[in-house]
Parts: sequence; C-alpha cells; structure tokens
Amino acid sequence: MLVSMKEILDRANRENYAVMAPNVSMELDARAVLEAAEEMKSPLILDVLYKANPDMYLFGSYLRRLAEQASVPVAINQDHGQEYAHAVAAIRAGFTSIMVDRSALPYEENAAQVAELAKIAHAVNVSVEAELGYVGMGSNYDHDGISGLTEPSLALDYISRTGIDCLAVAIGTAHGAYKGKPKLDFDRLEEIKKITRFPLVLHGGSGTGEENLAKACKLGINKINVANDLFRAAHSELLKSDMEGNGVYKFWDVCSRGLKNRTKELIECFGGKGKAWVPETRGLPRIGAAGGENKMAAI
Repeated sequence: MLVSMKEILDRANRENYAVMAPNVSMELDARAVLEAAEEMKSPLILDVLYKANPDMYLFGSYLRRLAEQASVPVAINQDHGQEYAHAVAAIRAGFTSIMVDRSALPYEENAAQVAELAKIAHAVNVSVEAELGYVGMGSNYDHDGISGLTEPSLALDYISRTGIDCLAVAIGTAHGAYKGKPKLDFDRLEEIKKITRFPLVLHGGSGTGEENLAKACKLGINKINVANDLFRAAHSELLKSDMEGNGVYKFWDVCSRGLKNRTKELIECFGGKGKAWVPETRGLPRIGAAGGENKMAAI
C-alpha cells in the first residue's frame, strides 16, 4: 500500500516506535526489503539517493508499483536531496517524500531553502524531511561525531519556519562504517523530543549497535536510515554460500536473503514488527516523468 511518509511517521510518533528506512537502488534490493516488511507486518520507507539508479523516473515508477502491491504501508523517500533539481526530479518520479538536505548551510539559509521546497512538495501531497545539525561520516568520526550536533533550543523554531513533516537530528551517529566507537547523546535526543514532540529521524543507523538503536527508538526516534549494514549482510551471506561452478547462479538470491534477514532483525529492534495498518487516506499524486496530473504542471 503506497502512502505518504507523513502518515507513517505521525503514527510512529504517536505510538513511540521507529520505522526501518533501507536505502535501495534497484528492483532486487527493493523486493527483498519489502518482503521482509510484509513478513514482519511492518510499515516501511524506501530511501533512494538521487544517483542511486541511472533512471530515476523508471525507478520511481516501478517502486510505486511494488509499493502499491505490498500488503503493508510503504512510502518512497528521496534521501539527501541537496539541490533544487533533485527535489523536483523525485516529485516528478512519483516519490511520496523528499529529504531537503541543507544541513551544511548556515541556519537561516537552511531554513529558508527547506521552507520553499516544502511549499512545493505539500502542494502535491509529498512529505518533507530536513536535517538540523549535521550528520557527518563515520570515517571521520573523531571530528564528525562531536561537531554539528543538533541544538535543541533551535528545533521547534526550525520546524515552525520550514513546515516540514519530520526532522533528522544529529546526536552522535555518522554515515557509513565507523572509525571508532559510536557514542550517542541520548540526553540531547530526550531534550529535542520533549521540546518538539515531533517525528524524529536518525541517519547513520549502520554500525551504531542494536542496543543504542533500540534505546534511541524508545526516546523518540521514529525513522532510522540503514544502508551499510544491509550491504554487509548481503556480502556476509555470499561469503558463507557455495559460489563454485553453477552455484554462482544463486548470486542474487543469496544477496537478497542476506538483505531480507538483516532487515527483519532491524525492524524488530526498532519496534516496527506488527505495526502495519490499513491506510485510511488516499489521494496520493499520480506523478510520472511526463508530469502527471494537471496540478503538477507548474513543477
């Protein structure tokens, strides 16, 4: 069932759990994580980077088809859109959510640019995520793990100014594999949640540790992005499988099994198991590469 990300995260916020948001780049990994969500009866958010697939419009169209056929609520979110054109392309490709990432900009510029794109996205029923603070790279964790953390006192003002639907926060996680041990600032997370009572997103879920992630979910995180852990799971499954001779023909099946099993583990860790529902709302935009409905003509 294809739904907006707002519908998924508003519910997760009310019921205090987090939704798995795996990064996907092709039909095979998308099918694997969708199967995992269906077996766990969990909502799911498919995260897609702008250059993850060579043809964003084709990719968007078949992700929509897969989501529409799924037995659980599914949203399609553009991850880390850093340019105006990225947001417009994702909307035209049929995504139900965009992340307007201006986290590297000064506060005023960040808020102004996010607010502009939020108005456009909301006009066609597309949800918006943005980041306050800056989630850096695990390979530079000595610096990125302690700098650019979200300032709780700014969070409510940022949400009000931008009109976003969920807020990505920097509390000590980082993207990719960590160089060093991740240390999350749970006190900061608690303060942000107490001030905002808003759907919160955690980037850099891979390698953070299930105990840390489970605690973050209990303290107010409602969406967790995962990529590196899933690729590692697929690789690990390959290493323990017989790929000699004709065994190589099982390559994609083995990769998919690794992705699927790890996705199921994390869904349970985040509290999403059994949280699927029958969506009450409809009317999501039918958007395609040619522009979709008339209300898309201005984009």
